[in-house]
Amino acid sequence: MPRDFEDHVWKDVVSPEDLELYKHYQRELYVGQKPALLAIDLYNMVYQGGSVPVHEVAKEFPSSCGEYAWNAVEPTKQLFALARSRGFPVFYTKGETRPEARPGSVTATNRKRGNTGENPQEIFEAFTPFPEDVVISKQRASGFFGTPLVAHLTQAGIDTVIVCGESTSGCVRASVADAYNYGFHVVVAEECVFDRNLLSHKMNLFDMHHKYADVMHIDEVAERLEAFPEV
Repeated sequence: MPRDFEDHVWKDVVSPEDLELYKHYQRELYVGQKPALLAIDLYNMVYQGGSVPVHEVAKEFPSSCGEYAWNAVEPTKQLFALARSRGFPVFYTKGETRPEARPGSVTATNRKRGNTGENPQEIFEAFTPFPEDVVISKQRASGFFGTPLVAHLTQAGIDTVIVCGESTSGCVRASVADAYNYGFHVVVAEECVFDRNLLSHKMNLFDMHHKYADVMHIDEVAERLEAFPEV
């Protein structure tokens, strides 16, 4: 049986009155005929310090998402396995590190990163790219801004982008909004995205669900992907 449209992580922070305001957004959720998986910034830096509360791990690793990152590992591995078993293209984004691109000269804010550990921008080992995957380096929040991502998706005939990664309020939201702007249907796997701030995570998922994307639980995504033939 389909879940209620608002049966999501935000239901404990959004008032009944506000939910009433958004009732006209309710619709049938779906995955299109030609999906691709887009993994946003699943790099080492956000897993540093292990599965501990963010306010603790941030003392040493201010860019880590602590337990929220680690809680998303297993559902994200499930999502990757489903996508690969159906032969869907897999795209990653990560921060630009080439010296000639002068990555240090492009920053969003003046916040200090502190300890970023070893190979901070490399993809975390649980999600190591396969040879056929495409890894996109970016200098801004969105995986689409100043990159060839939209060209790859268009050339592959993709109609749906299934999004996982971090952070919900930052690079995920920016990428989701751009995917929507470029005309792709967007699905966000709720348990596969995370943020260091739980309230921001919840409210940004709420906003995306009502404006730019179908936010689905991992079991809902799995049900739809399992309908595709294995390769």
